[in-house]
Amino acid sequence: MEDVPPEVIAHYERFDEASRLTDAEGFLEWDRTIDILSRHLPPPPARILDVGGGPGRYAHHLARNGYRVDLIDPVLRHVDRARRGPLAGAEVGDARRLDHADRAFDAVLLMGPLYHLQDRADRLQALAEARRVLRPGGVVAAAGISRYASALDGLDRGLVDDPRFRDILAGDLRDGLHENPTGDIEYFTTAYLHHPDELHAELETAGFTGVAVLAVEGVGWVAGDLELRRRDPERWRILLDLLRSLEREPSLLGASPHLLALGTVEEI
Repeated sequence: MEDVPPEVIAHYERFDEASRLTDAEGFLEWDRTIDILSRHLPPPPARILDVGGGPGRYAHHLARNGYRVDLIDPVLRHVDRARRGPLAGAEVGDARRLDHADRAFDAVLLMGPLYHLQDRADRLQALAEARRVLRPGGVVAAAGISRYASALDGLDRGLVDDPRFRDILAGDLRDGLHENPTGDIEYFTTAYLHHPDELHAELETAGFTGVAVLAVEGVGWVAGDLELRRRDPERWRILLDLLRSLEREPSLLGASPHLLALGTVEEI
């Protein structure tokens, strides 16, 4: 088992993760994730562990809505920022080695670890740790990046015209291993891109039951008027309703930049 790759830490020291969810596409990811979590998390004041929770955007929201939330993240900059919010605790930590007691939480969020752990054994270890700290009946919500996200993003932003990006993309499509030797922050950092079926299988292998993989942004990112739609509450609601109706459609899952896998710990 290896430590978090240093280039991942370096990426988040340079990149402002706290602002990532504020543009139109980021806002869509935010709204859809909150919608999914609101339907699947136990009600407050349940205890939640946000693993790889970054600067605490989701953790702070949940805490302000009555949950007791602890956060860990491998990036000290993120943890320092997360501590500014109403959390029960925020510490530097590793998803594969949780410093928490068995059956301590009602829900665990893995909103980043699975797509920064390239080795399947590490991903399964992170999921096993999530399962260990969950109470019977507890819920895990684990995010993944779609195997096809970089291809879609590359076409949308014209990145595919850069031969350096095409080399990165070839690896993504071949085996999901995203490597960025260019140093260009626009091309992300070391990551793993899941096929939807693979994400589903990993949760089941880790012992979760009732597993479902949902599209987060779905096909909503293709809307050419996304920024204008966001400013119109009624048109934004129409989009969100459509995406909710399509969130489980198997033939469209891979077209969503982000996926959210849900599973539960079987009741004793």
